[in-house]
Order: sequence, then structure tokens, then C-alpha cells
Amino acid sequence: MGFYPDDSVVLVGLHGPRGRFGARVRLGIPTDPEQWPDVADQLASCLITAADNRGDRPTGMLVFLCQEPTNGERGQDVTQRLRPLAQRLRTACGTLDVPVLEALCLSNNRYWSYCCPDYRCCPADGKPMVMPGTSVMAAAAAYAGMQVRGSLKEMEARLTPRTGPRAAEQVKALDTAVSRFLPRMLHANGAHVVREDTLDRAAAMIHRFRLDTPAGSNRARDACDDALLTDAEAAELILGLQDRLTRDRAAEWMEGPSAAAALRVWRALARRCAGAYIEHSVAPLTLAGWVAWSTDDQPSARVALSRALGIDPDYVFAQLLHRGINEGLDPEPLRRCLRSEREEREAQAAREMSGTRDAAAAAHTTPAPDTTPAPDTGPAPEREPRSRRATAGHPRALRGTSGPPGTRPAARRTPRGGDRSRR
Repeated sequence: MGFYPDDSVVLVGLHGPRGRFGARVRLGIPTDPEQWPDVADQLASCLITAADNRGDRPTGMLVFLCQEPTNGERGQDVTQRLRPLAQRLRTACGTLDVPVLEALCLSNNRYWSYCCPDYRCCPADGKPMVMPGTSVMAAAAAYAGMQVRGSLKEMEARLTPRTGPRAAEQVKALDTAVSRFLPRMLHANGAHVVREDTLDRAAAMIHRFRLDTPAGSNRARDACDDALLTDAEAAELILGLQDRLTRDRAAEWMEGPSAAAALRVWRALARRCAGAYIEHSVAPLTLAGWVAWSTDDQPSARVALSRALGIDPDYVFAQLLHRGINEGLDPEPLRRCLRSEREEREAQAAREMSGTRDAAAAAHTTPAPDTTPAPDTGPAPEREPRSRRATAGHPRALRGTSGPPGTRPAARRTPRGGDRSRR
């Protein structure tokens, strides 16, 4: 599973004569026992039908009921209380011709079998579980590169909104951001401006997180991340990510050196969706699930997407990602699609910038003088004498004269006719 399931029903399909582990499904145990029959039928049908569609029908099934005692219970009390659920799961799998080979209840570091009636091997007070990480299965998982990320509760705590005085401060920041956000959206081209501003803020935040990588436990690292993000910055980003186009472009931080920092940012934003703003956490939760899946962290992706769908079951992006993980799909086709959209957008921006530069250059360019020689139209016409032009009303003929009126000025003239090649 990649984590220790808490308050969970887990079904694991077995395949082939050697019982190879295959498909698995997990769901939180419903608090209302009246829901147990429907949940059992749906879980069995979901796992077996999906395996049939892949052409790998399981030959057997394992059932695990994991829940810790509460209200003074003992582990044995939990086992008895969950027995009807275990029985219904066995019946649901058997109806689909997949026998349940073992059904166990895990509680208080012990386990009980619902299938073995022999008290010599399965005593009434249960059998102790081995220390985590010491079993053969744990060794095989470690050899295969699987990493256990703690319990389910610990993983969900990294995505749970804060409470107490800090939550009240974040809610005030969100209220203030909303009062500024709506007028901006109502302006002409306001949606585009807000979208670009949100993406610029997210890019700056991811860069900030990359420069400060914390160490220690998950709780310590999350506390450091929370300190890198002010309430006002978190509020602006949370509201901006509610736009679908902004969220889709934010999903492009899915690989490379920015992916780990982006995952930390989305988790931190999900923790800031306090109070009545919990529904706003669906967008950062879905982004966290996508980045986790894209970086080959399926357990974290499942937890984030399950939490998103638990808040908003109709959130389409989370539905598609969750279905893709459950069906064992490769995230690379979606990564290629996002890369293609980014490259097309960058190419369009480059074309627009080039066109703007060309237009500006054309507007500031002075036309060069025309040096094309005039066509030869033959000898120039005879000019009238200057005295005749003057009497005809051409006062310019008298410019530069030094004698009395009527005398010819001593001015050098260039003949209009003759050799035109000198012109």
C-alpha cells in the first residue's frame, strides 16, 4: 500500500497458482453499520470487475479490516464488532466466484482471523504483529523500491486544514482577499490579469520553496513550509487557483527540479483552507495528487485525490486522475499534453512579441530618399528669356540683380539641354 492503513477496509487480489499479489482497493470503514452491505458489494465488484477488464481475474482474495480500539475497547472487541462486515465481504467476493482465502482484523498491534476456527493457531486474544519493517514482505517491498510513508492518518494530517487561532487568522486573510478579488475580476480583461498574477505568484513561491528545503520529520518539514508562506500570500493563491485555466497551467509544474517544491506548495495551501474555505482546498489537493502521481508517488497521490473527492465528489480533474491511478495508467501521456500546451503558448507569445517589435521598428524608420534615375523623356523644352518671363509676371527673374531695372543680371546659368548624362 505504501502506508499503514487506518480505519480501513483493504482487499487484495491474488493471482496464479503461487498467489501473486495483484489489484488492491482501500476504503475507510463506514461508521454506520447499515452501510456495510452496500460497501462490501461495491468494493468486491470494483476490484474484480477492474481485474476482468485487464484480463487478469484474481483467483483468490485477502480481506483486512484495520481499526484501533476506541472508548475503552479491546482489540478483541473491535474484531467482534467488525465481524458482520467481514462476513459480508466474504459473501460478496464468493458471489463473484472469487473465494476469500483469509480475512483478518488488525487492531492494537494484534490480529485475528475470521476464517480459521482453530484456537491453537488463532487464539481468542489474537496474535501479536511483527515489528514494522521486519517481515519478509517488508524486506521484499524495500528491495523493490517501495517506501512506507507512515500511517494513513499521518499522511492525511499533512493535507488537513489548520485549526485554532492560526486558522482564524487565515480565515480573516481569506475574507480580505475575497473583498479585493471580486472587483478585480469584474474589470475589463480582469480574469486574464488575475490569472497571470496568480501564476506569477505561484512561480515565485515555488522558487522560494526550492531555495529552502527543510529536513527532519514530516511534521517538522511541514512547519517550515508553513513559515515560508504568509496568510495573505496563501489567500491570494488559494482564490486564484479556483479558476480552471489557472489550475491547469499550474499543473505544468509536474516534473524536474520544480516538482518537489510545487508539491510542498500545494500541500501548504491545502492546509490553509481553514473554516468555511475547506471546499477551496480541492484545487490544491488535486494538484498535489497530480504532482505526486507524476513523480511516481502513488500512495501520496491516492491520499490527496481521495481527500479531494471526499470534499467534492464531482470535481472532474480529481475524478480523472483517481481513475487513472486505479486503472494502472501511465501519467506520461498527460505530461506530454501539458508540455505541448506550454510549448504552443510560448511559441504564440514569441510570435506576438516579434510582431510587436516589427511594428515598432516600422513606425520609427525614416523613408530613404528615392535614388532611382528619372526616365529620359527627350530634350528639355526651350526656356523663355528672363526678360520675357519677368514681364509675364515672374518677379523671381529679377532676384540677384545689381543694376537698374531692365538690365540683364550677371548670373551664371547652367543650360538645361545638352548632355543629360551629367545630371
